[in-house]
Amino acid sequence: MSASTAPPQEEAPAEAAHPGPAPAPTAAPAPAETEKPEQSGQPERLEQPEKPEKRRGADTRALTQVLFTQLKELEPGTSEHARVRGALIEANLPLVRYAAGRFRSRNEPMEDVVQVGTIGLINAIDRFDPDRGVQFPTFAMPTVVGEIKRYFRDNVRTVHVPRRLHELWVQVNSATEDLTTAFGRSPTTAEIAERLRITEEEVLSCIEAGRSYHATSLEAAQEGDGLPGLLDRLGYEDPALDGVEHRDLVRHLLVQLPEREQRILLLRYYSNLTQSQISAELGVSQMHVSRLLARSFQRLRSANRIEA
Repeated sequence: MSASTAPPQEEAPAEAAHPGPAPAPTAAPAPAETEKPEQSGQPERLEQPEKPEKRRGADTRALTQVLFTQLKELEPGTSEHARVRGALIEANLPLVRYAAGRFRSRNEPMEDVVQVGTIGLINAIDRFDPDRGVQFPTFAMPTVVGEIKRYFRDNVRTVHVPRRLHELWVQVNSATEDLTTAFGRSPTTAEIAERLRITEEEVLSCIEAGRSYHATSLEAAQEGDGLPGLLDRLGYEDPALDGVEHRDLVRHLLVQLPEREQRILLLRYYSNLTQSQISAELGVSQMHVSRLLARSFQRLRSANRIEA
């Protein structure tokens, strides 16, 4: 019995001594099963990073709200009130720069435009009531833009434009943009006039008024073209222009005189001969030449319809 049972007991350790082949097929799939969830789950775990501009805007709005809460509890005129008010101005300066950027095409120093917009920002801060539930940028933007527009209207323009034309130009500009988007091309003057229900002459006047910011020097050379100044290309009054009408009138009157009197006048006033030289040229006396000249003048004056 013991001899028959010994071999199985000896074979058991032999099988346990070589565990490699048996566990090998079970150990290989284990890492693969653990890697698949990670690989399939990677796209789901990726999150888009928040844009820095959007994050800064949210931080500014939150800071502005906190500062307005503190400012409301402080007494005006105190140092703490001035400190919080200054912090509000500094925090919202990007709003002023954004509004000033809309006027970059006006060829004004951007620093000046930002300073004017900052005045509008300060006015908006002093008038803002956080209890109304309105975001401060929404409240402040019209005030900042209005202050900048007022600056351009009152201080920058060297050419005075009537207020009605300036306001109508804003409507013309807006209608032009809308019609350009609708038609896919620049609208005509008639289409703009029909849209605003005004005359074409008013549209043209508004366009000219909207462009009138500075008076151009007549002596300034044209930029980029290398052409002379406008003054050098403008026409001038010819001093001999008035004589054209007079010469035409004299020609018309001279043909009405006798041939000898015509010759005497030509010798006297075109050849600049004296009466003595004319008398020698024609073979008559100087007294007779004088009488002929006087008679010619009398006929010319009587026939002159202008003096008549």
